[in-house]
Amino acid sequence: MITARGVDLRVGAQLLLSDLSFHISPGDRIGLVGRNGAGKTTLMRALAGELRPAAGSIAATGSVGYLPQDPGAADPTITVTARILSARGLDAVVQRLRKAEAAMSSATGAAQERAMAAYARAETEFQAGGGYAAEAEAARLAAGVGLPTRALEQPVGQLSGGQRRRVELARILFADHGTLLLDEPTNHLDADSVAWLRSFLLGYQGGLVVISHDRELLAATVNRVFQLDPARLTIDIYNTGWKKYLTQLETDERRRARERSTAERKAAVLHAQAAKMQAGASTAVAARNMARRADKLLSDLEPVRRTSRVARIRLPEPAPSGRTPLSATGLTKSYGGLQVLTGVDLTVDRGSRLVILGLNGAGKTTLLRILAGHEQPDSGQVVHGHGLRLGYFAQEHDTLDLAGTVRQNLAAVAPGLTDGEVRNVLGSFLFSGDDADKPAAVLSGGEKTRLALAGLVHSGANVLLLDEPTNNLDPASRDEVLGAVSNYPGALVMVTHDEGAIEALQPDRVLILPDAVEDLWTDDYLSLVSLA
Repeated sequence: MITARGVDLRVGAQLLLSDLSFHISPGDRIGLVGRNGAGKTTLMRALAGELRPAAGSIAATGSVGYLPQDPGAADPTITVTARILSARGLDAVVQRLRKAEAAMSSATGAAQERAMAAYARAETEFQAGGGYAAEAEAARLAAGVGLPTRALEQPVGQLSGGQRRRVELARILFADHGTLLLDEPTNHLDADSVAWLRSFLLGYQGGLVVISHDRELLAATVNRVFQLDPARLTIDIYNTGWKKYLTQLETDERRRARERSTAERKAAVLHAQAAKMQAGASTAVAARNMARRADKLLSDLEPVRRTSRVARIRLPEPAPSGRTPLSATGLTKSYGGLQVLTGVDLTVDRGSRLVILGLNGAGKTTLLRILAGHEQPDSGQVVHGHGLRLGYFAQEHDTLDLAGTVRQNLAAVAPGLTDGEVRNVLGSFLFSGDDADKPAAVLSGGEKTRLALAGLVHSGANVLLLDEPTNNLDPASRDEVLGAVSNYPGALVMVTHDEGAIEALQPDRVLILPDAVEDLWTDDYLSLVSLA
């Protein structure tokens, strides 16, 4: 499994966590929790071997499977089935089988014999790796995470961002690793797929570390909790399930409060007595000893647990615009012959609120990217009305320059701000001090979300296109985003599977993809939100 001894973790010059020691055994299902930016993703990368600790050691026994928040790009030309099978090296074997089959059908004589021998070798290797049962297992896992059967033979490059992440999750589960490290595994999953994943993880026999803001997933699966405490640069380990952890957390806080109150009261009495005694020559030494005892009482207390700061998230003050700042007619888009959008008509009036719903792969993200100008439609057009100022939040954070720092990213989209003003805005989004000079590439998913939202603040956007804006956020930051959405006076077009975001948005219209059916919003559509 995984053993950490005396581990220090840094991001640049900043020390995130210090002197960590713990062991992850088979059957451990660990929930790794802490506010955004506390170091959860950094620790996960270190456990996966992608990041070397600044001090100490991390040793793994057996294979480790890691699902990051933003999986690396797979070869866009390979099929979904091949990508999943590649976790056990079976994709290359299948490719050799198909090549040998083609050669056998066309070759003659000695060439055909060589092709038959190659086929026999490949088939032996294929059967040793699980054979057709492995292909069936891959298909079962793909269905479990919500990938439609028709997607299995599609190239990965033709899938939506949510579908690609599902492929990576299925691939990690198929690999049958000894330890799983899953960073926000329920992102982009619908309700049925989340329920399936809970069931899968409950039956998993290896070690598991999961980062998730899905409290139902944590409550259903974890039997230990590692809580990151950035104030003390350490981890508090609770060898209990999620509900008992929450209860223990409250009990510990009450105990600390009582101990601090008692110690402060005793110390005050000792300091007062010492003050009376220090004037006398015969009692001065006793007074100093008494004062030291009082100070010792306070120094022995556990540090005060500071309430985590919450980002003060706000959306831009919209610039004036005409009655219809954005519209689109007859939008179509296909990838590799697969039709994604067909004849989408859309009108976004000033101050209107539209939610786009549909299953994964229905074209929701593609539509937002076309409206934002990040992709071109195959046909149809996007019309910019008088005074339009567009703001776009991408679920894959591809509007960020990952090579630049946090400060450089904000300065690039708000060139009118001074360096001091840039730092003030970043501070309100919890990027203070050295955080402003972090490369965007090392940020967690929640931090990238906050940075992308910070970039909208001074944009003057009067039409916002928001693609899953609550993904990766801790509960407090999510509440801030939802409050900002609720109070934004401009026009909003949102893709979300978060019912709380719908409540904040209060949509007046809904667009259902892939059929491009537009309707007035009613609560009857709420049942479709978690499936989106």
